Amino acid sequence: MKLQYSPNSPYVRKVVMLAHELGLNDRIEREPLTLSPYEPNAAVTALNPLGKIPVLVTDEEESLFDSIVICEYLAALAGDRQWFPEPGPKRWNALRANAVADGMLEAAQLMRFESSRPETARYDKWSDAQSGKVLRGFEFLERNLPANDDIGAIAVASTIGWLDFRFPTLQWRTKAPRLAAWFADFERRDSVSATRHPA
Repeated sequence: MKLQYSPNSPYVRKVVMLAHELGLNDRIEREPLTLSPYEPNAAVTALNPLGKIPVLVTDEEESLFDSIVICEYLAALAGDRQWFPEPGPKRWNALRANAVADGMLEAAQLMRFESSRPETARYDKWSDAQSGKVLRGFEFLERNLPANDDIGAIAVASTIGWLDFRFPTLQWRTKAPRLAAWFADFERRDSVSATRHPA
């Protein structure tokens, strides 16, 4: 299998973290690349019309994209039922945590893009609206902690890791101490330490 890869992508990190947990990491070849939000990368768009990573090319030469799709494929390949539980409350909670985490990432990335615009072209109300999504996400996760061993946990850890990397002054831990304790414990996993964002 081949993975179109950037070490700073939290969506790629989610995939690689799960691959470590499933024992599939050594079966995945990395194809490193750099993406711009403004200039399509032909290597990516040839496999994913949306031009986004991660993209996984399977051994059967099928391209899969969107991190949750790739993660579920890897879990099925490994015969796993832990990280993607069977239908029922555990599965819905896992997928809900994944959705919250991905939504927080999308909002934070929009904030980052807006901050890169010339100051006179920035729209503060837009940035405030995106910031509100991130903060409400932390509030929700503080009340609804992720499990320790499902795809929701991996998604939340990937999101927090990226937010700590890109927004180090966010200081979310003071407002979400239970989530901070959960994350400190989850960070001890080998899959987390092996996939940290480069400094």
